[in-house]
Amino acid sequence: MLERLNQAMEHIEGRLGPEQEIDVAELARIAVTSEYHFRRMFSALAGIPLSEYVRRRRLTLAGAEVLDDRRTLLEIAVRYGYGSGEAFARAFRAMHGVGPGEARRAGAVLRSQPRMSFRLVVEGNSSMEYRVVEKDAFRVIGKKARVPLVHEGVNPAIAEFIRSIGKDTVERIRQLSDQQPEGIVGVSDDLAGSRAEGTELDYYHAVVSAAAAVPDDLDALDVRAGTWAVFASSGAFPQALQFLWRDVFTEWFPSNPYRSRPGPEILRTQLNADASQAEAELWIPVERDR
Repeated sequence: MLERLNQAMEHIEGRLGPEQEIDVAELARIAVTSEYHFRRMFSALAGIPLSEYVRRRRLTLAGAEVLDDRRTLLEIAVRYGYGSGEAFARAFRAMHGVGPGEARRAGAVLRSQPRMSFRLVVEGNSSMEYRVVEKDAFRVIGKKARVPLVHEGVNPAIAEFIRSIGKDTVERIRQLSDQQPEGIVGVSDDLAGSRAEGTELDYYHAVVSAAAAVPDDLDALDVRAGTWAVFASSGAFPQALQFLWRDVFTEWFPSNPYRSRPGPEILRTQLNADASQAEAELWIPVERDR
């Protein structure tokens, strides 16, 4: 998998030049995976969305041309895909900290986005526990909120949302649980492909159920039958849970013949008395890699 990802990265480098487009579907074909999985894998491994990486690489090359002084700033803007000098100047300043005109006049120090390549670092002092489960279609039933994605620390929007749900409602939701993962779970759905910090997702405080009828005051998400990879973890809350998500995409997927498929991600968490430690089980929808 990593070799194929690096071939895709070489393809990106070959398409960064003037008036060239980068087709994500073609990158996915090179990596022998789906576009959906390629975007998620890249974001998890690189720490930034694919679109942001491409933007930074192009602005790195554009910065060198600005300092070179052979072309006008408008020519450079057009060469790197900007429809106007103003749009180019805004993007240039956002990355380099100065506008292109100022950089050319003053010979400013610019920032560079290095080329990325991926390698797998194997550490022998830890392992990931997982199992693969086939599940029939089911429903997620509970309360839903649209919240921003937070990569580190407690997500305040989710915490406030959970506090807003009455205890009686939580108990009614709990009683609808009739299959694994059992009990109240946190379900993330409709995430942006980039998984960038601050992008929004649907979060359910809910249960997994086969119930045919859904109470009028609750939200439901129908989930199709399929394969799930289930990971177990324990440690400090919430860091251990966030590290688990990271490790699934940066370590497990590159090492196993599976890829992610569209669907919700389900997290079952059990906290200790002071909520400082957690036992977790993370369900990720997967399919066999080609």
